[in-house]
Amino acid sequence: MGRTARDRRGRGARGPGRWARFRASLAFHPGFRRLWLGDAASQIGATATLFVLPLLAATVLDATPFQVGLVSTSTTAAFLLLGLPTGAWVDRMRCRRVLIIADAGRALALATIPLAAAAGVLTLPQLCLAALGYGALTVFFDVAYQSYLPHLVGRDRLVEGNAKLAATQSVAQMGGPAAGGAAVQALTAPYAVVANVACFVWSAAWIARIRAPDPRPPRDPDRHLGREIGEGLRFVFGHRLLRAIAGCTGAFNLFRSASQPMLIVLLSSGLGLSAAGIGLFFTVGAAGGVAGAFFARRIAAAAGQGRTMWTSTAGAGLCALLVPLAQDDWRLWLAAAGEFGLVFGAAVYDVAQVSFRQRLCPGRLLGRMNATMRFLVWGTMPLGAFLGGALASVAGPRTVLWVAAAGMTTAFLPLYLSPLRGLRRLPGTEAAGEAAASVPSGPGATGGR
Repeated sequence: MGRTARDRRGRGARGPGRWARFRASLAFHPGFRRLWLGDAASQIGATATLFVLPLLAATVLDATPFQVGLVSTSTTAAFLLLGLPTGAWVDRMRCRRVLIIADAGRALALATIPLAAAAGVLTLPQLCLAALGYGALTVFFDVAYQSYLPHLVGRDRLVEGNAKLAATQSVAQMGGPAAGGAAVQALTAPYAVVANVACFVWSAAWIARIRAPDPRPPRDPDRHLGREIGEGLRFVFGHRLLRAIAGCTGAFNLFRSASQPMLIVLLSSGLGLSAAGIGLFFTVGAAGGVAGAFFARRIAAAAGQGRTMWTSTAGAGLCALLVPLAQDDWRLWLAAAGEFGLVFGAAVYDVAQVSFRQRLCPGRLLGRMNATMRFLVWGTMPLGAFLGGALASVAGPRTVLWVAAAGMTTAFLPLYLSPLRGLRRLPGTEAAGEAAASVPSGPGATGGR
């Protein structure tokens, strides 16, 4: 039997509503779309850089595990050295201009590596210097883009904006190592960096096309760098939930950054995998971010926001215990499955907490809040990379992987011991449960922003 006229009218009435909601997506916001395209290239370049530079040190410069750890330390040291003042500086500047300059500067810093290789003068100290410059500009980019987003799309659309940017980062984490491994295989490691340079140039070009107003913040005649940094510190440390989030993410990143470079050393030197094979291993792991972002909303709806945060971190730590089992047989893919689960849990956790921080914070403190959180949660990364390299020099890379995995299993404790443990909905984040609602079915989430 055919549908009645009333049925047909009802079906037709629903169509325009769905189309209107689709058109209301931030994908149709001109400024956000350009930021999204630029950030996509930037994230691919950043992920590939974190993969290619340690691999370059291990395979081209014959670096020891400790020296590979130094290279990884150099890429993230700026978060510890510059993290706090960067927030105060960004709060004084036009964020879009900071993003463009940071991208252009990162391209120039990395371009020195293939140029030095072509001249036959590439050394480990020069590689570390390029990594330090790259890392310093990354601090400015990351703090500025998290502060720019609320101004660009409005606070009521932060959840959707963060979900889309989180999705992009997961795609980058999935494709970056594979692309980096393929580029190293085809071009050799020093010249593969040219592809990373192109990513940052592309990003700067798209962000430069944003036409939304980017006014300079009002100048405070009594401003003082130390006092401004103190405001950001007091805001974060004075909020019990932010302290718990910082403690969890900082601990997780400490152990994660100790294991990542040593995993590359183990796969390349210990198991003899090619650059493309190592890239494939990390791609399998990063696919967990795609799945994590896709299922984040459903998990949060079933378990509640607070419970989702600590259980996803605890699950990620348990999966990390599979990674040190890697051998040149079927156990390699068991370890890759562990990497998948680890990144899945990190993605679910990250989608839940980033929008909460931005919605909670007053606009004038966004840069300092983001920088303080970056200092606390990414400042542990150079420490972890250094300690991982030092331990590997006396005990071997696989021992570092076991120690780091054991550490990651405890990272959930600051959340579990806080009021977050039983909360179904985080204060101030009524929409946070919808964080992944607009994430496309392909992309995924982030890792500890």
